[in-house]
Amino acid sequence: MAYNFPVTRTAHPKPRPEDETKLGFAQSFTDHMFVMDYDEGVGWHDGRVVPHEPFLIEPASAVLHYAQMMFEGMKAYRTPDGGIQLFRPDRNIARMARTCERMCIPELPGDLFLAAIEAVVREDMDWVPSAPGTSMYIRPFIFGDEVSFSVLPAKHYKFMVILSPTGSYYAANDGGLSATRIYVQDDYIRAARGGTGYAKVGGNYGGGMRASLDAMKYHCKDVLWLDAAEHRYVEEIGTSNAFFRIADEVVTAPLDSGTILAGITRDSVLTLLKKWGVQVAERKLAIDEILRASENGALQEIFASGTAAVISPIGCLCVKGKDYPVADGKVGPVAQKLYDALYGIQTGALPDDMGWTYRLL
Repeated sequence: MAYNFPVTRTAHPKPRPEDETKLGFAQSFTDHMFVMDYDEGVGWHDGRVVPHEPFLIEPASAVLHYAQMMFEGMKAYRTPDGGIQLFRPDRNIARMARTCERMCIPELPGDLFLAAIEAVVREDMDWVPSAPGTSMYIRPFIFGDEVSFSVLPAKHYKFMVILSPTGSYYAANDGGLSATRIYVQDDYIRAARGGTGYAKVGGNYGGGMRASLDAMKYHCKDVLWLDAAEHRYVEEIGTSNAFFRIADEVVTAPLDSGTILAGITRDSVLTLLKKWGVQVAERKLAIDEILRASENGALQEIFASGTAAVISPIGCLCVKGKDYPVADGKVGPVAQKLYDALYGIQTGALPDDMGWTYRLL
């Protein structure tokens, strides 16, 4: 289906960031955003591109009280020929559908989702950076803004897309990859079986902030989450999927518990590792096994994967104040190779023989 959205151009364009090598992550936003409404019995309607600016919301809106919302995270990349492309948007669409189903949010058709992104990126295409390590972060989200205190799914929603030119998620990585320090969290949990761990919802992240603040007391960037039932098996690192290279095997947690987000970068990492002939396992991995591997020298690498950071190497685990080094504490060869391959494909610097890129403009 073809969509033609009206555009209201901003009367007050913002200055572009002067130095693309110092963009940071989501520190500035482009001139425009996409907005669309949903009404029960009508469906999605009145999609439009408008100036990015604050908007009014009724204080009694359902999202402010019962957190009925979802979001996605993706990026647009500037290619060597000046074009703009996305990375595996079909996977964002599939994950969005799973999250909407879990949160009782009406389905948003995939072609509408892509058309909305193309419409707003087209208006702000000059904002897409081209410096190494940069991209345009795209944040689509849906929330229930029906005025109601009933603990029931809303009957009115808004779908919005906002854009932000970004550099590295971790400032330390602006000059390239660097290893970070992570705290093993065994008090709080991120998600439990039957909950929303597999969905992309704000509550998963809001509930993790207390643990992240505690990690900073140990000079750690983020936390390694353990399972809710036994506090024994590793799950995610911060807001990212986690990988552990022990001896010659790369291990990551399976998705069958419903507590782990099916990351698009996670799937890409697994696909590339298998293509390269690396031994890969999706299995439950106890933190004790990892700590023993650190002590006996078998722990070669730990890294996290996600849209924001792509690949985040981990150089040290902190457990109750005790440090467990990961090999020599530096960026490992598998993590570096994965980052180079993924970012190369995403930006068009390397050929895409996987069919993962989607030319937007």
